Amino acid sequence: MHARSIVGRAAVFLLSCLLAAAAVASERQEARLMTATQVLEELMKMPEHNIPAWLLEHAHGIAVIPGVIKVGLGIGGRRGKGVLVIRQDNGQWTNPVFVNLTGGSFGFQLGVQSTDVVLVFTSRHSIEGIIGGKVTLGADAAVAAGPVGRQTAAATDIGLNAQVYSYSRASGLFAGVALDGSALTIDHRSNEQFYQRRGVLPSEIIRGDAPAAPPAAQAFLAAVQRSIPGARAPAAATAAPDTPAQRPAPSQPTDDGGFTTYPMEDPNPGTEPPL
Repeated sequence: MHARSIVGRAAVFLLSCLLAAAAVASERQEARLMTATQVLEELMKMPEHNIPAWLLEHAHGIAVIPGVIKVGLGIGGRRGKGVLVIRQDNGQWTNPVFVNLTGGSFGFQLGVQSTDVVLVFTSRHSIEGIIGGKVTLGADAAVAAGPVGRQTAAATDIGLNAQVYSYSRASGLFAGVALDGSALTIDHRSNEQFYQRRGVLPSEIIRGDAPAAPPAAQAFLAAVQRSIPGARAPAAATAAPDTPAQRPAPSQPTDDGGFTTYPMEDPNPGTEPPL
C-alpha cells in the first residue's frame, strides 16, 4: 500500500511537471508573437525608413523573425525564431506558422549582434516551398535586399525579379539585407505547443477553415493588417436609414392656413395610382 502511494505521488508529480513545461512553452510562443507584433507596429511609425507600402500590398507572405542573433568568430552564423503568415485568395491572412531562420557566412567576422528580420514573399512558389518544410534563400527562392522607404515610387522602378525581399532592423531603422544561403524552416515543435496538436502540419494551420488561433496570434494578424494600407478595414458603415437623422423632414409651412404637412407613405408601391 505504501509503494502504491509513492507511485501515485510520483505520477502526479510527473504530470504536474509536464503541464508546467507545456505552460512555459506556450508562454514562449506568445512572447514571440508579441515581439513580432511590436516589430510591425514600430515599422508603421517610420514611413521614410521602412518597407515600402506597395511592396507589402503585393506580398503573398510575410515572415517576422525578431531578435536574430548573428555571431562572427572567424566563420559567422545566424539563428532566429519567428512567425510566418500567408495571404489567402480572399485577401485575409492565415494563422501564424512558427518558423526558424538559420544561415552562415564566411570571411573574417568578430562580435555578436541581434537584429529583427522581416521577409516579404512576392511569389506563391516561394511560399509553397516553406510550407513544404524548408526554403533556402538564394537557392530555392531568389532573394534580394529590399528597397526602403520612398526611394521607389512603384514596383516597376526596380523590376521585381526576386521572390523574397529581406530586411533587417538595427538602430531603429529598417534596411535591406543580404540573406543568401539562409534557410527558413518550419518550427514543428513550437507549432505543436502553441496550437496544442501533436503532429500538426503547416498546411492544416493555414487552411481557410482552420479554427481561430489564440488571442496572441490575433493581435499579430491585426498588426499585419494595419501595416498594409491596401488591406485596412473599410470605414464604419453609415447610419441605418431608419435613424432619426435620415427620416424625411417635414415640409415648410404653407401660406394656405399655415398648416404643416408631412409626406405620406405609398401603401402599394409599384402600382398605378387610383383614378
